Amino acid sequence: MSQERLVQTVISVLIMAGYNVSERCGIRPRSFDIIARKDAKLLVIKVVPHIDSVGEESAHDLALIAHHLDATPIIVGERARDSELERGAVYIRHGIVATNSKTLYDFLVDEVPPLVFAQPGGLYVNINGGKLRDLRESRNLSLGDLASSLGVSRRTISKYESGMSTTLDIAIRLEELFDAAIVEAIDILKKSSYLAKKSEQKEHEDNFPPDFRRIGIETHTMCRAPFDALAVYEKKTILTGYGTAQKTIRHAGLIGNISEITESQAVCVLTDCKKKKRIGKTLIIGEDMLSDLTQGSEFIELIEDQ
Repeated sequence: MSQERLVQTVISVLIMAGYNVSERCGIRPRSFDIIARKDAKLLVIKVVPHIDSVGEESAHDLALIAHHLDATPIIVGERARDSELERGAVYIRHGIVATNSKTLYDFLVDEVPPLVFAQPGGLYVNINGGKLRDLRESRNLSLGDLASSLGVSRRTISKYESGMSTTLDIAIRLEELFDAAIVEAIDILKKSSYLAKKSEQKEHEDNFPPDFRRIGIETHTMCRAPFDALAVYEKKTILTGYGTAQKTIRHAGLIGNISEITESQAVCVLTDCKKKKRIGKTLIIGEDMLSDLTQGSEFIELIEDQ
């Protein structure tokens, strides 16, 4: 499936599931393709035919954007290494959940969560250790008895009951033995910490207006997003473009559209223009306007002033 068709498939799945979907991010290279919201659920989605093509820098941008927007980052693709992604399985790339469009459909539309996750060596599942222990004890089986039935060690059974994952084959044998479901579903929208220590954010504050720091606005620069930074003041997030008019204004409409989906603010600060105007939801201002501000709340008021 081509990149274009895959993106359209993901958008169709999201719409069928009742999500409001942003315009597509058309810049190259890009850390995400679309952002979607349904009630309090916000997804930042990267769509690629091959999930191994997502590099660490793009993944970090994707995770950082999701973190500051209180969203879930997801990679949707078709292949990993030399094989197609399994339906009903999730994969991990740079700490981010990756899956295919069919699994996404099952989860979002049919509300059937995946059960299997891929790791080096095969497919694995999470089992309910407490339930396994109760089932074993109800049958008057010792750790050794169950271990012998499965061909594993007593220590391994003890680890299963303490929450260690197991192979799909072992899980199936356990469920057949006890005639009970013990495999736990995977919530691919579960909030987690996606920012790995090895890819901590590299700040480039010299490339952003010094007035931001002066008035107490925190900035997180992006490398592969339509906005140059996520600016944060108190609990408000501002999708921020910065640079010359020629470079920045062409993304203003998309930044505004994304800000509507994410319920954030949008502004483009121009280094070579002094006029104040709006393009859609995005405020366009000259950098010199920042010098008159004394605190971040004034910046927020400036953006919200219609």
